[in-house]
Amino acid sequence: MAKRRPSGDGMVRKREDGRWEGRIVIGHKENGAPIFHYLSAGTQKELLEKLHRCMEEYDGAELTEDCRMTLGKWLEIWLTECAKPSVRPSTFEGYWAYVRDKIVPYLGDKEIRKVTTGDVQKLYRKLKKEGGADGGPLAGATVRRIHGVLHQAMDVAVDRHLIVKNPTKDVTLPKKESTPRTILNDAQLERFMEAIKQDSQWHDFFYLEITTGLRRGELCGLMWSDFDEKKGTLSIRRTLHGKRGGSYYVGDTKTGKGRRIIRLPPSTVQLLTERKRTAISQWIFPNPLHPEDPIMPSSGYNRMKKLLAASGLPDLRFHDLRHTFATHALTSGVDAKTLSGILGHTQTSFTLDTYTHVTGDMHRRASEIVGGFMEKFMV
Repeated sequence: MAKRRPSGDGMVRKREDGRWEGRIVIGHKENGAPIFHYLSAGTQKELLEKLHRCMEEYDGAELTEDCRMTLGKWLEIWLTECAKPSVRPSTFEGYWAYVRDKIVPYLGDKEIRKVTTGDVQKLYRKLKKEGGADGGPLAGATVRRIHGVLHQAMDVAVDRHLIVKNPTKDVTLPKKESTPRTILNDAQLERFMEAIKQDSQWHDFFYLEITTGLRRGELCGLMWSDFDEKKGTLSIRRTLHGKRGGSYYVGDTKTGKGRRIIRLPPSTVQLLTERKRTAISQWIFPNPLHPEDPIMPSSGYNRMKKLLAASGLPDLRFHDLRHTFATHALTSGVDAKTLSGILGHTQTSFTLDTYTHVTGDMHRRASEIVGGFMEKFMV
């Protein structure tokens, strides 16, 4: 039986056209035959320098025949075999869209073993500059999420001996950008509440949001079995996710802490109690045309946009209603730990970091109170 050539072993020859060609072993097929990586150069010296660098890179490598598959093919395999079974459907859809729309058009046809850090860096620069839906810039945060997907896929490729090292490890990522939050002040919140009073179909939906700060999917996924009118509590047990084509699925809450029981303000308890008397669905907020189904998250978002525009209020993301609730809760004296539990944050520190603009004001007020209290002891 022929002895297997070790990975990194190489040879050189001069071709008839005068150029120099070399090859090194980078792995073996199932039958033991070597898998070669070929290089060429104009001079023997240049080729030897290339070979030396390449032999260092592949030293000890034992790649499989699949190392010749394209990056696009590998990402398809990774999505199906690795990502889909381990993440939520909504997360998987996001991964799939990033791969289809942002990675494959640029690098999908390249052999996975030939994808370099430079290729990845060039991709991220291009996406940042013109990767948006309209051909404009793509948000740095989105580029970072795309990187997260590609990085995971390449880590698995290393484990499966498709590549020697992960080419995404040494790239420079766009700086983290703070997402501007628009929070309704007292006067704006009053105008918003007046606006929803005029909207009988959506009033209860937005009143509950403003008095609880639920995530949009949590709000749409509420069932009457979650409401305990005697205790005045609401159990957050699930999240509703809308899908393309108008379908939906019900999933777990965003985090373990997201599964929680919150105590409702008396006015909200009264509102839900009255609403329950005429309920015809298991869902607290059913689809008006199909009461057996819940209201879709996109419907709540679209209605919010119309209410804001009609009231002359600033444009908001739905999540900004959650921020509005949290900000007003903190400024009204609710402590960060209690608020963290209401919001379903994993850690109180996240709540504090998210609302530093509020806690800073609270600290200043606290120092003024302490200063005033201590003045009587000062000479």
